[in-house]
Amino acid sequence: MNIPKLPIADWIDHIVGWLKDNLSPVFTVISKLIGGIVDSFEWVFEQVPALVLILAFAAIALWLARWTVSVFTLIGFLLIWNMGYWDLTMQTLALVLTSALISIILGIPLGIACAGSKRVQSVVTPVLDFMQTMPAFVYLLPAVMFFRLGAVPGVISAVIFAIPPTIRLTNLGIRQVPRDLVEAADAFGSTPMQKLIKLELPLAVPTIMAGINQTIMLSLSMVVIASMIGAQGLGDEVLTAVQRLQIGRGFEAGLAVVILAVVLDRITQSVVNKKGRVGK
Repeated sequence: MNIPKLPIADWIDHIVGWLKDNLSPVFTVISKLIGGIVDSFEWVFEQVPALVLILAFAAIALWLARWTVSVFTLIGFLLIWNMGYWDLTMQTLALVLTSALISIILGIPLGIACAGSKRVQSVVTPVLDFMQTMPAFVYLLPAVMFFRLGAVPGVISAVIFAIPPTIRLTNLGIRQVPRDLVEAADAFGSTPMQKLIKLELPLAVPTIMAGINQTIMLSLSMVVIASMIGAQGLGDEVLTAVQRLQIGRGFEAGLAVVILAVVLDRITQSVVNKKGRVGK
């Protein structure tokens, strides 16, 4: 018995075509906004001399983390600069910061909405499950269709791929606030906004920061993959090395990615641990 195949691919192509034809001005505005943010980060990194930036990053690591993280940041970034990958690393960092910033701006309010309404959570949770299980390469296709090639589709695909942890852990952090504290706030006549800002969010900060840490890491991994659609940075260097079978070149670019990932992870993890101790 031959069962006719559902034309799911045709449906998706039709939806994408309709969106492209009818919402083109919206995509243009989004593209200019995201492109402006990326360009701003890159401009800042370009204006400051590399050695000054390296010292600044080491100082930030010392302030937010431990001296060992600061030393690793200093040595690691000096190695990247010595290998000649500093500009590419800063391009990658600009893409990561942009995608993480957008993910945080969108993700925390969505997480708060999920924590405040079971109906919203029941709608958002399956969407997040879909976003986290869909292969990362699939996100590149609609991003290119709507935003062409370059940094913008890379950021868009990174946001879609990386935003779920921020939403989930913001929701979880608020729901884990002890009920007796919430009831005490209600007893004193706190409004929902006062309760959220003065009680729930401060206690949920460690969990929210853990979600932001995961979002940053996922953004970095997706930004590297997005080199396939024209996103600049270390990912483009890795892709070029793979295409030309240049093992040494690929190893150097990959090492720069690892150093950047470790620095971002250790700094954000230290912030999570500090917030956790303060919360206790």
